Amino acid sequence: MSAPDAGTRRAPVDPRLRRHAAASRGFFVALAAIALAQTAITIGFAWLLTQAIVAAISGTTSGSTLMALAVVVAARGVLLWARERVAADAAARVATQLREGVVDAVGRLGPGWLDTRNDARLAVTIGRGLEALDAYFGRYLPQLVATAVATPILVVVMWSADLLSGLTVLLTLPLIPLFMVLIGLATRTVQRRQWQTLGRLAARFTDTVAGLSTLKVYGRQHRAVDGIRAITDRYRRETMRVLRVSFLSGFALEFLASISVAIVAVSIGFRLLDGSLTLAVGLFVLLLAPEAYLPLRQVGVQYHAAAEGVAATDDVFAVLDEAARRPQVPATEPRRPERAAPAETLAVREVSVRRGEHRLPPVSFVAEPGTVTLITGPSGAGKSSLLEALRGATGYDGTILWSGDDIARRMPSTWLAWAGQDAGLIAGTVAGNVCLGDDAPQRSLGSRALELAAAGEVDLDRELGVQGAGLSGGQAQRVAVARAFYRHLRGWGPVLALDEPSAALDADTERRLWRSIRSLADDGATVLLVSHRTSAEGIADRVVRLAAEVPA
Repeated sequence: MSAPDAGTRRAPVDPRLRRHAAASRGFFVALAAIALAQTAITIGFAWLLTQAIVAAISGTTSGSTLMALAVVVAARGVLLWARERVAADAAARVATQLREGVVDAVGRLGPGWLDTRNDARLAVTIGRGLEALDAYFGRYLPQLVATAVATPILVVVMWSADLLSGLTVLLTLPLIPLFMVLIGLATRTVQRRQWQTLGRLAARFTDTVAGLSTLKVYGRQHRAVDGIRAITDRYRRETMRVLRVSFLSGFALEFLASISVAIVAVSIGFRLLDGSLTLAVGLFVLLLAPEAYLPLRQVGVQYHAAAEGVAATDDVFAVLDEAARRPQVPATEPRRPERAAPAETLAVREVSVRRGEHRLPPVSFVAEPGTVTLITGPSGAGKSSLLEALRGATGYDGTILWSGDDIARRMPSTWLAWAGQDAGLIAGTVAGNVCLGDDAPQRSLGSRALELAAAGEVDLDRELGVQGAGLSGGQAQRVAVARAFYRHLRGWGPVLALDEPSAALDADTERRLWRSIRSLADDGATVLLVSHRTSAEGIADRVVRLAAEVPA
């Protein structure tokens, strides 16, 4: 995933956040209003406390002043609660919007783009990465807005009360953001390295678990464990480096703020001694001095807490921006005819799929409703690649038309029912897998789809584990075929594309499956069947034989 440009990264608030997450816009307005009220409360508290102390020193007390102080303290607590509530709600809404945006972007970019990315790393980004936005919205952004609102007002109030103190604050205040920028650059670098290492760790762990049985057979499981251990150790070192920079940042900012407040305090003390400054003014200014430095100081502290979320959003925005640069495919409503119309033909014209540095020979054929088109050829000839081109999972040259429309302008879900060599089942019930994508699943149709797929013995209510765990390889393959059949029977996939659907079946089950495919074609389906079994030719109306690939 590409990193954002330098100009975007330098902005205190990423402008892409406002563009991709509409919930963040009202959030800033609410924060500004709360920050303005908090600033007024801070000034009021300092003034009332000054009056109470001066009155106590002079031997007089005022119940109204103490009562006002209590009200101010209570109001300050309410505002803190309101800020936390607003921040928490905004973080949840923005994280939800960004997750939905990423899912939509991945759908627009297509399976071909997804195949070039690591699923585990993407999952970490939209999972843990967006959860880290809680700190970004709950701490960093509220403090950033508070700084922008409170600091100028407090400086102006101090300046109007005591010119010298206001001038001192004005001259020393820029030192804090200067050090914040210097330390922030280092923080961003180490945090980015930590986040990238976490992504590599997740990817390596996922790949190792997926191939653990193979690694064990070949005696390589120990080397895989060593590799994970090495990346984990690197992640530990990167995390400790982030913590060191964070502690250094906190110390530097606290030291600068303390020295600056001390300068103001010493100046006020000397002028109180020589009588050039009254106690009320001096005490009032002295109470406001730490508050003037506090917002800026807290911005630096909270930046470290939010750095992981900032690093994750870089990856999220990279996906969203890439999807935005691509033309959007209109998602037309799926057609639901009982029988495919004669005009609904699939025309493949000189389609040549590219695979790395090789180009597959061009293919041309026309598949009509009511027919089975068998695609066969030697291993590596591109049979599966051709079906990948149909569902937008790989690039190709040439033209593929469905009902006269270029499929590049249509979502595959509006015309294609597909089952690949990998069953692609998910955790849940068999019914949930067969009726995948149906908001109003029809149980009877699901049962019929299983029967047609020669999997009638599989219970629709059977619970499956991750990736369909709990079924044999042949059963999983037949459930995947049933899913394609169900989509066709619902009228959403007039074209049935099946990739080696009988690879794990015995001869008797295969014959049952061929009869079902033939019957669906006779009922009007346009069937594309990829198979190396010679028995498939018995149900085919047309055979397309692919040649081996040739160098580009």
